[in-house]
Amino acid sequence: MTISAVAPVSPDKAPRITSATQIAYSEIRRMIVTAEIPPGEKLKINNLKDLLQTGASPVREALSLLTSDQLVERIDQRGFRSAPVSQAHFTEILTLRCALEEMALRQSIANATDTWEENLVLAHHRLTRANPIDGAEFEELHKTFHMALLTNCHSPILLLYCSQLYDLNVRYRYIAGRSLSYKRRDVSSEHQQILAATVARDTDLACERLLDHYQKTGTFLQDTGLVLSQ
Repeated sequence: MTISAVAPVSPDKAPRITSATQIAYSEIRRMIVTAEIPPGEKLKINNLKDLLQTGASPVREALSLLTSDQLVERIDQRGFRSAPVSQAHFTEILTLRCALEEMALRQSIANATDTWEENLVLAHHRLTRANPIDGAEFEELHKTFHMALLTNCHSPILLLYCSQLYDLNVRYRYIAGRSLSYKRRDVSSEHQQILAATVARDTDLACERLLDHYQKTGTFLQDTGLVLSQ
């Protein structure tokens, strides 16, 4: 996502405020996505500015930006809360993600080039070398791999929607990740199988494996009731 600039107060103060807003945006977003800030929790400006060691204006602007990402909700004229989660919300995200990413992956494979394939293999290689404990770095590499599968579709609008749905889905993956039974799932093997089918340019198999990869999380959340318990 490209973060919009903050309306300037004065020329000498604008760059500082914009930078502070970007930092606040990134940190609050991280805390919401990883459930460090629980779903539905009220987001108090004073608490956040103390936590982030910044001013009230950057925090308020960051929260406004996060409402566009659907990670924060405005609950009254001046109040915010982290967006709640629900099985219905996750099901909608999953349904849209499967439909749009299958479309994008089919187009990517249809447009396949050696350069795209090399970039995809490299993205997967970097992901396999990453340590999942290093949350921010691993998450960036994980998203890079998934978007690399789709990037050859040559449809910027479709890619934008896929990227936004990925971000909305991340929170639910962290909820699922709290369970020991979820951690027994071999996600690395699933990634390898998706890559193999894509590189072989077996469109139907690649799409089948990608959608199965996503639906495993959906089935797990539904069966365990982890989302409904939030």
